Amino acid sequence: MTSPRVEIDLGKIQANARCLVRRLGDRGISVTGVTKAFCGHPDVAGAMLDGGVVGLADARIKNVVRMRTAGINCPISMIRAPLLSEMEDAIQHCDASYNTELDTIRKLGAAAKKLGASHDVILVAEMGDMREGILPENLNECAAHVIATPGVTLKGIAANFACMGSAAPTGDDMAMLSRLADQVEGACGPFVELVSGGGSANLPWALGEGSTGRVNNLRLGEAILLGTDPVSGKPIDGLHTDTFALFAEVIEARHNPSSMPTKPSPLEYRKLELVSNVGQTNRSILAVGQQDTDASGLKFPSGVGFIGATSDHTVIDTGNANVSVGSEMKIGMDYSALMRAMSAPDVEKVVRHGLSENGVYKESRPRPILKLV
Repeated sequence: MTSPRVEIDLGKIQANARCLVRRLGDRGISVTGVTKAFCGHPDVAGAMLDGGVVGLADARIKNVVRMRTAGINCPISMIRAPLLSEMEDAIQHCDASYNTELDTIRKLGAAAKKLGASHDVILVAEMGDMREGILPENLNECAAHVIATPGVTLKGIAANFACMGSAAPTGDDMAMLSRLADQVEGACGPFVELVSGGGSANLPWALGEGSTGRVNNLRLGEAILLGTDPVSGKPIDGLHTDTFALFAEVIEARHNPSSMPTKPSPLEYRKLELVSNVGQTNRSILAVGQQDTDASGLKFPSGVGFIGATSDHTVIDTGNANVSVGSEMKIGMDYSALMRAMSAPDVEKVVRHGLSENGVYKESRPRPILKLV
């Protein structure tokens, strides 16, 4: 089978979604599945839907079109503001979009009128993450403009946390978002149907014991896909963390000195970060590199150490493992590594469709016999 490749366990993704949907549902919060990390792969999106998410969300219209072409008809939102060049595509393929700019909203309205459609707008408030957002003191005015714009409807408000910054939201942050929903209703009149509190970083708050207030939705990607908390990187109780695996082939395996007499190039893409070692090391090279994934986000098997990576090679210390050229290594990925691997054209994507009645995984094609796992 082709290497490098990502193998995807749809059954475990569905199980993660189902677990989070159930736990958050008990708190009055629905789940929107975020599909951008896997480029809108229809099988993975379908696993999220089978797990009970109420809709999907992506940042790129190409991914949305991919899902629509595959027959996915659930509500899909654009969580990055649509580009001015893709207004009609956004209206045709997306039920709603998250916005901060009035000019963008006006153009969305004009495109919707042209197509005889209506488009829902969710206004994003700046709550301290310092990426995109409307300052809270300007939110009522922006909401009034949306209400007055033909072709669009004010659906709700939202916030982002731990995207640019690294801090998870507090109970006070979420209470503030609830107050903003109340203020918009008081100033503008229409009911704010959706109050989307953020993403996977919100789970410790959402699954805690405090009041959820007006917050009734979270947009979850990493938690469903990897079972981890994006702030701490720790596994979330009850979730699978082995849903995706990267397989790479060994193209060199030999004893090498742990240091060299010459210094490597200072250029970042050629940087070699040698492991702390003395004497000889079992140094191997994998046929995967920065063009294929974020090598710094790879999680190697126990006993294997990361040395460094260039565009097409990843150098590892295999310790006492007996590694041969042509064997494969199974590698875990963090969210950044997953996004890069799923978007890389030279990385094959292989899906496993879940358990059959006899407990054996059904797959889209035969699994390889791995020489090293």
